[in-house]
Amino acid sequence: MFIQTEATPNPSTLKFIPEQTVMAQGTANFNDKDAAARSPLAQRLFGVDGVDSIFLGSDFITVTKQEDKDWQVLKPMILEALMNHFSSGEAIVQDGENTAEQSGDDNEIVTQIKELLETRVRPAVAQDGGDIIFHKFEDGIVYLTMMGACSGCPSSSATLKHGIENMLRYYVPEVLEVREAI
Repeated sequence: MFIQTEATPNPSTLKFIPEQTVMAQGTANFNDKDAAARSPLAQRLFGVDGVDSIFLGSDFITVTKQEDKDWQVLKPMILEALMNHFSSGEAIVQDGENTAEQSGDDNEIVTQIKELLETRVRPAVAQDGGDIIFHKFEDGIVYLTMMGACSGCPSSSATLKHGIENMLRYYVPEVLEVREAI
């Protein structure tokens, strides 16, 4: 198995691209080993000293390292853990919910916002090894969470404010502002 790696705009995060699907539906984000209980793959990666967080996308895995660790040391260990996992045949994530929001009772504005995020924003942030999650639309404000390589990236606030906010305001006049959900 060949696993490609790509740099991301976040210098603490690398994107690993295996030759297979990682998440058939949605995404998964793990900020520590305890949160990774439902993912044998994430647990294996947290076994590598220096791994800070893990994000699983449709066809990629982003790994964020601890600040004091070096990619030259971590990258081969992460690649080994990934290869061992994929050759083991173990599940990537055991049955459970994913982070993608689904709701059948969205109003027209929320539906429009979600559609724009899904078709215009998600593909772009996925290329950088991340994802964006819609939380709510309230009083003209869209609340979103940046995940994966986008979480903690120096340019994520600029992406939210200048990229996503401007696009949403253009297509959905009811949107006044975009904020990071807390």
